[in-house]
Amino acid sequence: MRILTLTSSYRERGNTARLVGLIEQHLVALAAGRNETLTIDSINLARQDIRMCRGCRICFDRGEEHCPLKDDLPSIRAKMEEADGFIVASPVYVNDVNGVAKNWMDRLAYVCHRPAFAGKCVYLIATVADSPTRHALRTLNLGLRTWGCHIVGEAGFEMGARMPDDELKTELDSAASRIADELHGAIVEGRYLRPSFFSLMVFRIQQLSWRGHDPESLDYAYWQERGWFDPSCTFYINHRALPLKVTAARLAGTVLSRFVA
Repeated sequence: MRILTLTSSYRERGNTARLVGLIEQHLVALAAGRNETLTIDSINLARQDIRMCRGCRICFDRGEEHCPLKDDLPSIRAKMEEADGFIVASPVYVNDVNGVAKNWMDRLAYVCHRPAFAGKCVYLIATVADSPTRHALRTLNLGLRTWGCHIVGEAGFEMGARMPDDELKTELDSAASRIADELHGAIVEGRYLRPSFFSLMVFRIQQLSWRGHDPESLDYAYWQERGWFDPSCTFYINHRALPLKVTAARLAGTVLSRFVA
């Protein structure tokens, strides 16, 4: 099993990094107890060269390999492709993810058009001093779900300006253990094969949207090559969702596509 942790704070010993480190410890212990092979790759996005998105649309129109910004983003995406699951964690700035996390998402905006991470299990985390985390988690959830990811769960943590190490261990160890267990279990048990109603609905909206686009576009070709326009295709990958849920999600997606496409 390979898990990638993606954090976005410049504070390398801040709340976000230390909480994710605690989760990593539980993942290692869990794998050792089961005699499983586990590789954890950790990337602090704040320490990577990820230049600000220019909104030039070249990734949409010509392909991401033509992006004029030559930096670390391709290697980060490669790590994402290698992983079975991610932990994505951002501190909250002004009630949302911080700028580092948002720019990472912006630079991967083309994946919203050409979902590449179906089957990847993801746990989302937001940390904050003393304000709500709901909006930040919603930003991460919608973005990564549109990329095709299976959202295992999400959690927000109020930790003060900097929670002392002993307090973090005492108060958040059980939560860290639970997150590690949920992510590990989702990967081992293949829970991504049972997509949520929302994910099935998003697929239907995308399916109808890109079907109506220019047949010469990269997006249309991407969907066509994968057989996702086929009327019998109900998700990015073969799955085991209940037929009734699939039918209801596709109906809801068909209706909503008239307003969001």
